[in-house]
Amino acid sequence: MRRFIVTAVSCLMATATFAEDLDAKTATDLLAQAKQEGKVTVYAFTSRIGRVEKAFEAAYPGIDMVTFDMSSTEQIARIKSEAQAGLPGADVIYISDAPVVLTELLANNLVVSYVPPRVAGTVADQNKSPLLAQRLSTKVLMYNEEAHPDGSPVKNLWDLTKPEWKGRVIMVDPLQRGDYLDLMTEIVLKSDEMAKSYEAAFGKAIALTDGNENAGEQFISDLFANDLVLVGSTDDVNKAIGAKGQEKPPIGFTSYSDRRDNEDEGWALQVANDVTPSNGIVFPAFLALNPKPANPAAARLAVDFLMGDDSETGGEGFKPFYVAGDWATRSDITPHKDAIPLADFKGWQIAPAETAKIRADVADFILALQ
Repeated sequence: MRRFIVTAVSCLMATATFAEDLDAKTATDLLAQAKQEGKVTVYAFTSRIGRVEKAFEAAYPGIDMVTFDMSSTEQIARIKSEAQAGLPGADVIYISDAPVVLTELLANNLVVSYVPPRVAGTVADQNKSPLLAQRLSTKVLMYNEEAHPDGSPVKNLWDLTKPEWKGRVIMVDPLQRGDYLDLMTEIVLKSDEMAKSYEAAFGKAIALTDGNENAGEQFISDLFANDLVLVGSTDDVNKAIGAKGQEKPPIGFTSYSDRRDNEDEGWALQVANDVTPSNGIVFPAFLALNPKPANPAAARLAVDFLMGDDSETGGEGFKPFYVAGDWATRSDITPHKDAIPLADFKGWQIAPAETAKIRADVADFILALQ
């Protein structure tokens, strides 16, 4: 028994040392082993990973990148079930929904951190610990700029609860997608700001109705009472809001970066930035590793590639994300010329640990409203 324990501990120490050795290697140093592995599997919460796959395989012939596009909520469930069943899963996890990722995946060693040495000095501490954020993304209020050429028809979040927007506010069901639940949770966390905005919208102090403990809950209750439209996907939201030719299009919460598809899809999506107290949330998109990746060198090479090359725009690896509405965490990547500077953006930047504390309670609150 003692020999078995000593052997097991030695194996764990050897594995840790091996990982540390790989973590310190440059992309050039990783390449030979990555080519021997010949493959890397990536779970990603964005369809843009398909473009990364093509670019990666062009940059590194002989290494097959196998990608799976699924929401962060789906990824979290899959990672947990694979770990429980002892299945290998993905080598690289590209995921949002930070409150759950940090408290349920990272805390239970279902994902681990990796920061490529090449970019470590260009990423602020809060964006590389406890996990590496590749970019900052959003769930914010968007409107149809063809129907509203003079700017957003909404200047205060409470306007969404008024009769003129009854049945005309749309979003993905927050009980189905974590990023939207994080949005609702942030509104509750920012109840003091919501109370001040209520007074600005209606000219009187907020009065809470039965069952609502703060201004954030009151807003969510009033929004549901105003016939909030819940759909199954962000694409559904974008089509409903952005389709051209509408006389009275809906308004709703989606990703600022989805404006990139306006030309291809025939949409007229625009972000409502001048909104009190905020237009929504800004959150990190994490890159992490499986703690026991089947292809450890290729996994690190893929993360390095996704962080972008040393050019001003991040090159082919970052190209799908170099759009207005996504902000690179690397300080040496030039901000997109069409983007609202992050410092001027009205979205609340979430604090995942604070969100995690009340997220389940907010979900229960919303379930009762449905």
